[in-house]
Amino acid sequence: MRRFGHRMRQGGVAMLVVLVFTLALTGIAIVSARLALLGEGVARNQLDLQVARQAAEAALRDAEKDLMIVNGGMAIPGAACSRNIERPVMAQTVQFTKTCARGQCSFDQNQRGQIDFSKASESRQDFAEAWWPIDRGGRWGDAGKDSSQCDFSGGVPLGTFTGALPIQGAAYQPEYLIEAILRGEDTYFRITARGFGYRKATEVVLQSYFQVPQR
Repeated sequence: MRRFGHRMRQGGVAMLVVLVFTLALTGIAIVSARLALLGEGVARNQLDLQVARQAAEAALRDAEKDLMIVNGGMAIPGAACSRNIERPVMAQTVQFTKTCARGQCSFDQNQRGQIDFSKASESRQDFAEAWWPIDRGGRWGDAGKDSSQCDFSGGVPLGTFTGALPIQGAAYQPEYLIEAILRGEDTYFRITARGFGYRKATEVVLQSYFQVPQR
């Protein structure tokens, strides 16, 4: 009887050890699953960011092609709209306006120097940058506008004037604004582009300066 009782006690200890190991393995499995999900989320966000960045880069290049159009009245294959009298651009900088008509912006340089970034608002549009959000007096407007509508103000969707192919999978097509900036006797164009990832909330804004070569 004593040996039987000893074996019963030994069996109870073994079960306790097994339960402890089972709980430990369960905890490790849960932590591993959470880390895997976290890593997947980080990778997905990084991929989304890269798509938005590449889309913005594509919009910058598209704006440069837009500025290089020579005969504005010539129909470009795949383009929804034509620049008409707005090109060649160096002879038509008067077409750049405060309202950023068809994506072409012109702001008073003296007023730009007085911009107070902390007080930007929709009611102070004379003291805003074109690439600010519309609720801060900027000219972006709502993303995803119909690029076939040629009489618009604000950002130019990719390919509107150049016929560039759309970005696949992006929540919205990237768009750009072009500002004419006078520096002495030279005119530069500041291009601001924004691209979107797979999600609407993922947005990247890039800027570049471009000078149209003399012909």
